[in-house]
Amino acid sequence: LLSFPELFEKKNYELRIAGGAVRDLLSGMTPQDIDFATTATPEEMKELFTSAGVRLINNKGEKHGTITARLHEQNFEITTLRIDVVTDGRHAEVEFTTDWEKDAERRDLTVNSMFLGLDGMLYDFFNGYEDLKNKRIRFVGKASERIQEDYLRILRYFRFYGRIAEKTDDHEPSTLQAIKENAKGLAGISGERIWVELKKILLGNHVNHLVRLMYELDIAQYIGLPLDGNLEEFDRVTKNIQNLCPKPMTVLTSLFKVKDDVTNLDLRLKISKEEKNLGLFLLKHRQELTKAMGPEPLRPYQDFIMDSREANMISKIFELLKYQGEEQLLKEMQEWTVPSFPVSGHDLRKMGVNSGKEIGAALQQLRDEWKKSGYHMDKEELLSCLKKL
Repeated sequence: LLSFPELFEKKNYELRIAGGAVRDLLSGMTPQDIDFATTATPEEMKELFTSAGVRLINNKGEKHGTITARLHEQNFEITTLRIDVVTDGRHAEVEFTTDWEKDAERRDLTVNSMFLGLDGMLYDFFNGYEDLKNKRIRFVGKASERIQEDYLRILRYFRFYGRIAEKTDDHEPSTLQAIKENAKGLAGISGERIWVELKKILLGNHVNHLVRLMYELDIAQYIGLPLDGNLEEFDRVTKNIQNLCPKPMTVLTSLFKVKDDVTNLDLRLKISKEEKNLGLFLLKHRQELTKAMGPEPLRPYQDFIMDSREANMISKIFELLKYQGEEQLLKEMQEWTVPSFPVSGHDLRKMGVNSGKEIGAALQQLRDEWKKSGYHMDKEELLSCLKKL
């Protein structure tokens, strides 16, 4: 079977690697997935692949010009060069073209607008490679035009800034101006799309600076963030969690002051139930649930887990420790296995405790003793303790 680039070559269609994969390859990273661009239309590609016996995966991309081929256990997305004809700030109607520069022109950022020939030739119409080397994030052409084609690009700008830029505050003033003037457009973008971008921003570099910018440029209110976010707490927590791989919600919760902040975020962004619960948990316990003085600093956290008896409580406690910046305790906590209570009702029946009520009461007493011992007492010790009781 021919490799699919050869299929294109045989028919004289041009095929190049496009967008993010080129950016990653030039930064010396392995791209997560490789997207291709071609001068062949979707119809021509379908014919090409079908006659070569290549399986096509039916996806919704065809009207935008994207065909997905399955080859050697891998999916390849190949998109026809296109021009956006009408854009409404959310999605575009497209027409196909064979002009590579026209296709590059409708992409969002210069670092995402390059093509790489399979022979290693770089096609770079907007100085993307220069910007990548200088770690600069710029829109292709006029920022306001790019943003008005799809307002989500405001957040994509932030996301790539957090991924690529070296300096904290290295924006073109005109770009920030364009973002501020168009912030309102984010109100029309679906919560799900916003949450995907926001989560990546929260885990990237410069998060403190970027979230402050969201407030300065009037974006926060349109993406579900509280109007009076707690930026001091956010400062503190973003320092705490620098190397601790927090969940996005853990970082975000530091902006919140009250429960309604979580509810409002959920209404706007449709976050998952797990994310919502984590936010509420951190909000409720970030101040009170702290390490103990003395030889067993972890005890309050361990007791909390044992008392809650909730299966995934331990992962919430991990996030709380990250939030509090307790790196050492986090390590110890990750090595701790939740002990299981060694005595059952069955053991008590064997000892002649028979009524359900008594069994319940006895188990509770033993559980308290077990807790006092730091969960170290085994079955024998506990049962001999019962005899004393």
